[in-house]
Amino acid sequence: MYYQLKCNPYAIVALFEAEVANYTGSKYAVAVDSCTNALFLCCRYLKVGKVCIPAKTYLSVPQSIVHAGGTVSFEDTEWKGIYQLKPYAIYDSALRLTSDMYIKGSFMCLSFHYKKHLPIGKGGMILTDNEEAVKWFKKMRYEGRSEKNYWEDAIEHFGYNMYMTPSEAATGLSLMQNLKLRNEDLEEENGYRDLRTFLKC
Repeated sequence: MYYQLKCNPYAIVALFEAEVANYTGSKYAVAVDSCTNALFLCCRYLKVGKVCIPAKTYLSVPQSIVHAGGTVSFEDTEWKGIYQLKPYAIYDSALRLTSDMYIKGSFMCLSFHYKKHLPIGKGGMILTDNEEAVKWFKKMRYEGRSEKNYWEDAIEHFGYNMYMTPSEAATGLSLMQNLKLRNEDLEEENGYRDLRTFLKC
């Protein structure tokens, strides 16, 4: 195992993905560098149009939607732990991480920010049961290429620099060992601002 990890540092990312998928009840998990970029990739994959989200949420969520080519509308709705980017099967799950949480047929985006349940410091993940989407996410997170030297790869798409590093994945694996089976949803310490007061989408 040590030899395998030394020769292929991305094997440890795959181990972390498998651990999170098993814990959450998802078929697949794709590690990225933040929940913000997890949301962005999901929006790009689904080619979102008009997306409705709560008016009180984190600033980067509507920014991700717009950067992915969508438009945003806000609604007054209370939420805890998770909410949907309506009408798409995308969920901002930054404040939730508990066992068997996966919603079938969806794309659930996790955060590993230092204030979250798994405080790696930075990082995110996409939970899904869509194999084709997984293949696309893995290419797009890594500059459109496979996890190999780029001069050895047939690069067919422009991608992004959004991959999780092996060291972050190793930290995540370590922290998973002490993660409880059941965790309460987190809450933003000072609450969220109403984004309509200063953000014009």
